[in-house]
Amino acid sequence: MQAPRPLTILTGASRGLGAAMAEQLLQRGSALLTMSRRRNQSLDAKAAETKTPLEQWEIDLADGVAAAKRLEAWLASQPPFSSATLINNAALAGKPGPIDDSDAIALAAVLRVGLEAPMLLTRAFLRATRGWSVPRKVLNISSGAGKKPLAGTAAYCAVKAGLDHFSRVVALDEALGQNRAMIVSLAPGVIDTDMQTELRESDPRGFPDQPRFAAMKDQGQLTSAIDAATKVLAYLDRREFGATPVADVRDA
Repeated sequence: MQAPRPLTILTGASRGLGAAMAEQLLQRGSALLTMSRRRNQSLDAKAAETKTPLEQWEIDLADGVAAAKRLEAWLASQPPFSSATLINNAALAGKPGPIDDSDAIALAAVLRVGLEAPMLLTRAFLRATRGWSVPRKVLNISSGAGKKPLAGTAAYCAVKAGLDHFSRVVALDEALGQNRAMIVSLAPGVIDTDMQTELRESDPRGFPDQPRFAAMKDQGQLTSAIDAATKVLAYLDRREFGATPVADVRDA
């Protein structure tokens, strides 16, 4: 009989950092559940190649209540695992510009996908796994934007600052209870993703830092998604994971 595998639940696995993390997790042999708006066909191929359990949910995390309810029910039906990890990676940047010039529906989506959904999924994960006698971790993918305000990105900065403080509070709550889960909100560095492309192509009148972001690309200062995924997962594996609830992979 095969020994129990680790389980990882990962949001935003269709592209960028999420896709890179998903591939590396499958290569490691971790059973993987992903939640993304679109199915990642390359993950199906990787799972078949590595003979690793993979389930992909095509789901809109703007409806975090439905996603969390489904996750809690799914976890209750699962066999034993050697560990359980939730990685809240999905996020939307929204169109850069001042808040009064933003579209209300798009603004709400940034907040729901980037902050509301991670909070609801974390709640569901902790509730469903409270009785599991295995290591449990929650990793929230944050950003330097959670600490440094950038003109024209009010919603995105608020989401990442919210993730940081949410993680601090959950860490305090977990320390008071039994079968403690470890939680970290981790900034992964500046990554060469579609989001970065959108920022570089923004109108500087709405996003004054556009020239700086363009220069980082030109000067080779961006980390590839593959390299960033490797660093993030290495941080997740640290023995001291959770000792500091808010961290930056560049300070490691």
